[in-house]
Amino acid sequence: MKNNLEPHHLNWLSYYGLLNQRENCAVRHFKAGEEIFSQGVEYKFIMIVVSGKAKVCMSAPNGKDLILAYYLSRGLIGDVELMTDIRYATASVITLSPFECIVVHFQSKEDPMFKNLTFMTALAKDLSKNLVKDSSNYTSNVIYTGEQRLCSYIFQGAYKSHFSDKLTDVAATIGVSYRHLLRLLNTLCEDGILRREHGGFKIVQEQKLRQRSAQGFYK
Repeated sequence: MKNNLEPHHLNWLSYYGLLNQRENCAVRHFKAGEEIFSQGVEYKFIMIVVSGKAKVCMSAPNGKDLILAYYLSRGLIGDVELMTDIRYATASVITLSPFECIVVHFQSKEDPMFKNLTFMTALAKDLSKNLVKDSSNYTSNVIYTGEQRLCSYIFQGAYKSHFSDKLTDVAATIGVSYRHLLRLLNTLCEDGILRREHGGFKIVQEQKLRQRSAQGFYK
């Protein structure tokens, strides 16, 4: 396996207590829109996010994707599967921007990394933060209006002020019908907050979009 680690990658490995695993690591780069972790695929690695933005989604039998979370420049991918002894990925990860991560391979649960207190502590902290975030997002579906949830979703999912997620998935994630989603988007365009372009939407007035969003939603 090609080891292409640079000094700043070693800092990330140090944070997770995995410097002694550097021979089992490799840096991967992805373009926007690439799937880097596929639901249902067997895996024997975790990923440390170095930079970029990616959406984590779970596919339903009807083919729709439910967006679960966003990774913004840090965190682990594959941590849930790792801690629950699930051999297959429970969700897919798709990049929203150029994306860089460190792939850490392991052979089995007997690997030294699982006896590393620093790694296990950092892993537990990341899982706890994700649990709190997911609970907040779930509660927000009841508390906030459809427009507030949509504005928050667009604000978090945009890259360089451009938003181009699949609208059927957006509707399913924020809990509104596809028809109502189109009405909300039309309103935001009419109010000059968004502009349709390049198969998606350009954020024209970021401050107004933030003001209409639900505070903390999808944060």
